[in-house]
Amino acid sequence: MIKNFNEMLSKVKENPIKKTVAIAAAQANSAIEAAVLAKNENLADSILVGDKLAIQEIIKNSFPEYEGKFQIVDTGKDLNKACTQSVGLIRENAAQIILKGAADTSLVLKAALDKENGLRTGEVISDVLAYETPEKIVLMTDGGINLYPDLNEKISIVKNAVKVAHAMGNPLPKVALLAAVEVVNPKMQCTIDASVISKMNDRNQIAQCIIDGPLAFDNAINMEAAKMKNIESPVAGQADILIVPNIEAGNIFGKCLTYYCNWRVAHVVMGTKAPILIASRADTAETKMLCMAMGSISAPNNA
Repeated sequence: MIKNFNEMLSKVKENPIKKTVAIAAAQANSAIEAAVLAKNENLADSILVGDKLAIQEIIKNSFPEYEGKFQIVDTGKDLNKACTQSVGLIRENAAQIILKGAADTSLVLKAALDKENGLRTGEVISDVLAYETPEKIVLMTDGGINLYPDLNEKISIVKNAVKVAHAMGNPLPKVALLAAVEVVNPKMQCTIDASVISKMNDRNQIAQCIIDGPLAFDNAINMEAAKMKNIESPVAGQADILIVPNIEAGNIFGKCLTYYCNWRVAHVVMGTKAPILIASRADTAETKMLCMAMGSISAPNNA
């Protein structure tokens, strides 16, 4: 089981079959720096899709030793074209992962979810974030895609996160369905959804994981808090996956991890034919490199 990001990086390096990342609208310093880091660390190769002149200028000024070392697909300044071309590389199996560069997330997802030429599988897509605590890696979802998921969408969100946990070496992850309280309250829909999903897990309708909820955040991740509230649960105090009730909770949670805790994070969009990495344009090159590694771990046939 992968316990930290260094172990995740080592696992990717050990795999003799390296994944290739298509960087959509690669004319962004941090995206190209991430490609350089990934190449230097023998994690993945990258195809830089976008404004060739701008990409070459960034490489010449910031990474001159890598001039001529990357394949560049020129789409000019057209961000939509950069996204569709990146998706095309996945469909051709020239690349196995997409990383967002200078394009908006909406443009990348629009291309990926195109009904005729996209990467749809019929599944709900969701963003799975991994954060590195001093003890272990914890997954949190979904703070990036689904606004106010209903019961069926939450089931898919759980399944997507479980797939990532399995890929990271956890065969039976503990899943906590978060709410403000740890009891079912008819006035709080997320507590009702949590109780239904937990019972579905009991009946093996959602398999290869252990689910409980509703749980408040404190008693989901802290054993002492769970004991103080007399919560008897196989998940309480030791959750591997945290399912937030809506996108605001996940977005705020994720940014707090970065800006208050200063913990390393990575995340990947699951539910399409290939992992999609929608790291913020404000994220560092290291974060984007970690996303590449997480994408490599989560890509099909790579567990």
